Amino acid sequence: MKRSQQTFLIVALLLWSSLAGAAKYKIDHLEPPFWWADMRNPHLQLLVHGEDISDLSPELEYPGVTLREVTRVQNPNYLFLDLHLSSDVEPGSFEIQFKKKDKAVLTYNYELKEREPGSAMREGFNQSDALYLITPDRFANGNPGNDEVEHLAEGLNRSFPGGRHGGDIKGILDHLDYIDDMGFTSIWLNPVLENDMEEYSYHGYSTTDFYNVDARFGSNEEYLELAEAASQKSIGMIMDMIVNHCGSEHWWMDDMPMDNWINFDAEFSPTSHKRTTVQDEYASKEDLKHFNDGWFVATMPDLNQRNPLMANYLIQNSVWWVEYAGLTGIRMDTYPYSDKHFLTQWTKRIMEEYPNFNIVGEEWSVNPVVVSYWQRGKDNKDDYVSYLPSLMDFPLQSAMSSALREDETWGTGFIKLYEMLANDVLYADPYNLVVFGDNHDMSRIYTQLNEDPGLFKMAMAYVFTIRGIPQVLYGTEILMSNKGTTDHGIIRSDFPGGWEGDETNAFTGEGMAEKSLDAQNFVKTLLNWRKNQPVIHHGDLMHYAPQDGVYVYFRYNDDDMVMVVLNKNEEAVNIDTLRFHEMLTGKSSARNVLSGDSFDIGDQIEIPARSPLVLEIME
Repeated sequence: MKRSQQTFLIVALLLWSSLAGAAKYKIDHLEPPFWWADMRNPHLQLLVHGEDISDLSPELEYPGVTLREVTRVQNPNYLFLDLHLSSDVEPGSFEIQFKKKDKAVLTYNYELKEREPGSAMREGFNQSDALYLITPDRFANGNPGNDEVEHLAEGLNRSFPGGRHGGDIKGILDHLDYIDDMGFTSIWLNPVLENDMEEYSYHGYSTTDFYNVDARFGSNEEYLELAEAASQKSIGMIMDMIVNHCGSEHWWMDDMPMDNWINFDAEFSPTSHKRTTVQDEYASKEDLKHFNDGWFVATMPDLNQRNPLMANYLIQNSVWWVEYAGLTGIRMDTYPYSDKHFLTQWTKRIMEEYPNFNIVGEEWSVNPVVVSYWQRGKDNKDDYVSYLPSLMDFPLQSAMSSALREDETWGTGFIKLYEMLANDVLYADPYNLVVFGDNHDMSRIYTQLNEDPGLFKMAMAYVFTIRGIPQVLYGTEILMSNKGTTDHGIIRSDFPGGWEGDETNAFTGEGMAEKSLDAQNFVKTLLNWRKNQPVIHHGDLMHYAPQDGVYVYFRYNDDDMVMVVLNKNEEAVNIDTLRFHEMLTGKSSARNVLSGDSFDIGDQIEIPARSPLVLEIME
């Protein structure tokens, strides 16, 4: 072989080797996929995942962006890049070059977007709002074309209560007018992120991709479209998030960054559900570990938030969705099951970025001592500090359900509701609690109350007029029920009218039973009245000990007063106004909010049987 041929072969081999080496590397995941300039927190950490990506050395050049640290972990398929963004960094795109032996073998174009004006100071949901909770798969099927998605495991099975029924984001978008007309001012959707599980994926609580909406619900762009359309109607968007666990089919479960990414070494060990171990000064560390680190079920791996890389990943993901979708709130699932020190960091970072934002945590305990522990501003005995503004008021929900069902005795009935409110002294901000009759995880309030329309109306009147932020589960307003079963698939039944061919349409009233129409109108009337009532949003509260099956309370401020009376009796009763002289002295007339009728206040007020009375009190 001539020397020239040898030289050509050597050069060709070197070139082929170089190209083959470059071709070996690719990025399978880079998260967050983009970010924003002018965020309060200048730190941004990128998770980069790809085969043997840690062989490479990343570099970038962009004014205001500094690559401060590259973290290589146990698994060579990961890199974590710590970027610092200066306060004057401009929106734009820049290349991140991944080099081997000073040669770029891979390039990623990263974008810093411009923030929407006023994004940092966005107003979170508050006491002036009424929240409408929707399970997206069960509300309305706006796009039958996404019922089956080729790359996702579970398909449509509407005949199975636990299957996917086809509801989607388009269905919600199509019925925004209904939500608005009913008087709701915020929408809380059960999780919409990808749940690529073999079965029972419709509920959304087994996340397999933290940055993408499940294609059977729609897309990120459709979710943003819904949020923007809702905003045009002054309706906020609350995102249901989960930082405690992911789905067992999440992409990283087959290739975890390190051994302590998932609790219990990624082997299923069930949680004890002993939530009090978090506050119990006598609890053993072993009991606390099995509560905090244990998994809900084998298909929900428990995330280790004590790993700082995991913690930062979850915090950034939450901030990303707030910024991307213009959220006005977060509902955090299974709040106490996560590491409590991580929760301090998570809430602090979000509230620093968005000082007027709101987050509600799910602490499903009927003990207000346990629930109040987590609220921002609470002075805890163990010095635990939280930045969580709001919690679901499970203690009040439980007391209300019992109070309305039970016979009136010295220790049962309305006295339970009356005495539960006395526990407000435990909360740093009881007015920022979310109050409700039911949610997606419990029997419908109509079923809880033995399908008694009068008790239902009293429950709704209470939720809409007591201190706090009211929340209603989709379909509760039309008396959806689950009599004889606690199957969650039945509790989360399809909203009538959301599917082509439905004989009953609750959006239009077609085919609805008279009692359902009456309940719907009752809810609509009270909620639309509530919208413009600062006295209900922020006014003081005074209640009177229940007597003979009647419970009375007042909401009042310097300008207005509302009197609410709940009568459980099977007959109308007259109440003496003298008992309420602290509130009614000097008041001469009242307007019935539900009927619109006005009357003079005398020595007695007649309360209809088995019903609530909501009165605007005038001079």
